[in-house]
Amino acid sequence: MKHRTLRIALDGMGSDDYPYPELHGALAAASEFGYEILITGDKALLAPALKEINSTSNSKISIIHAPEKIESDESPAFSSRKKTQNSIAAGMRLVKDGEADAFVSAGNTGAILANGLITLRRIPYTRRPAIAVLIPVPQGYFILLDVGANSDCKADFLHQFAIMGSLYAHKVLGIRQPKVGLLSNGEEENKGNKLTKEAHALIKNDQNINFIGNVEGKEMFAGKADVVITDGFTGNVSLKITESVAKMVTTLVKDAIKSNIISLIGGILVRKSIENTASTLDPNEHGGAPLLGLNGIVVVGHGRSNSRAIRSAIKVAGKAVKNELLGELETALEQQTKSYS
Repeated sequence: MKHRTLRIALDGMGSDDYPYPELHGALAAASEFGYEILITGDKALLAPALKEINSTSNSKISIIHAPEKIESDESPAFSSRKKTQNSIAAGMRLVKDGEADAFVSAGNTGAILANGLITLRRIPYTRRPAIAVLIPVPQGYFILLDVGANSDCKADFLHQFAIMGSLYAHKVLGIRQPKVGLLSNGEEENKGNKLTKEAHALIKNDQNINFIGNVEGKEMFAGKADVVITDGFTGNVSLKITESVAKMVTTLVKDAIKSNIISLIGGILVRKSIENTASTLDPNEHGGAPLLGLNGIVVVGHGRSNSRAIRSAIKVAGKAVKNELLGELETALEQQTKSYS
């Protein structure tokens, strides 16, 4: 760790409603965790907005001028190389140069990945980075990865995702021996397509992974595994379905409560329980999704992130740094690569 006080770089122009979620989230994180927050973005936009919501100067908040923004409809790879002064690249350069310990952004995921590969590059021995997301279940959470960094994968990619997801669960979430499952269409070892069968064999033979075998979609939400591995295409589709079902259930419950006076009275009586459940399902409460495999700690937030989500993502980034996740990943991936030779 390079600083006595952790420094987190934050993309000030990432979320759909920037810069206010970022600024409020940064102020909350600086106050609660004591971190220094370096906010990247157009200073002409950020400085007045920060003064508006925080009239007294805060020594823990700094603005790093980066006037360009990569929009959601732009090509991530092309724009990342053309717009060299974009707010994502600026934050990652701070990490690369040792001026920040981690980077957080709620911006374009493709642009975050592209800038990460250009600026930070991959951890040695890493085949592909992967995005890991926390999904709530009755017993707590499970980690699903990859959820969008790699639509097409090879078996050894999934093996590395299992290593990275297991280490993240242990080092950041505090799970001593995370149970790792491979998403498939059946529990049996011979189920699945060519990719999952080959990945199953590789992960099964890795003694450093607590592998429980194949996990069906219905079992993910039963808490059978702490970490569920899949390719980025399947993972992203699964995540979007999960989010839409959660919204649908919330809407159905609200409509049912409003349907008649008896239901309305009952809804009032269980209001607190409903609010607690809604909070559990709220992605703003879960922090961001780490982009594992880059040579630096990077946490990706949802585009719809509010200030609570930004604060939570900063917390996740700080915890990853404190628990030396990056060094652990490099060591584990080196061992895995050498075991192939």
